Amino acid sequence: MMTMVAPPLPMSGPKNTKTWDIDPAHSSAEFAVRHMMISSVTGRFNSLRGSIEYDPAAPTLGRAEAEIDARTIDTGVEDRDTHLRSPDFFDVANHPTISFRGTAVETGDGDEGRLAGELTIRGVTRAVALDVEKEGEGVDPWGNARVAFLAKATLNRKDFGVSWNQVLDNGGVLVGDKVKVTLRIEAIARKA
Repeated sequence: MMTMVAPPLPMSGPKNTKTWDIDPAHSSAEFAVRHMMISSVTGRFNSLRGSIEYDPAAPTLGRAEAEIDARTIDTGVEDRDTHLRSPDFFDVANHPTISFRGTAVETGDGDEGRLAGELTIRGVTRAVALDVEKEGEGVDPWGNARVAFLAKATLNRKDFGVSWNQVLDNGGVLVGDKVKVTLRIEAIARKA
């Protein structure tokens, strides 16, 4: 499957717990960061893989593991993407992947909750929490059970050693520290 931050977690939930594989064709990892303190630059990573252990009747027993290929960063500007792949930012030559391992789920109102876990960027691992909303569940025309989630978080890039910046004449900086992350995940139930 893929390289993980830690070994896969054992199935610990009730009999209805299923393993769902992230469908990369229908999932995305997007981000937004302030530029010159006046606007935001958005981008995405074009390679996202992973799996989710989930039982709608016992969502607090859920788990998630995901990996992003950092080399696939795409902001729509090749020169900027090349700089983001450099040691100034993601240093993809030495750290080609971004990994997440979700370890605890806290339910909220309705289909909302929070997924706590460990995020690794540039070889630095930090605890993070994602606000998660289940968007839906159904069966596709080929008989595959599918589930979809929306997850959001705000990270400080400096916490992961991504600290390059440029001071502007007005005293501001070129790149903001806070990064808004949005994950749109559609996953397919793994067949036995």
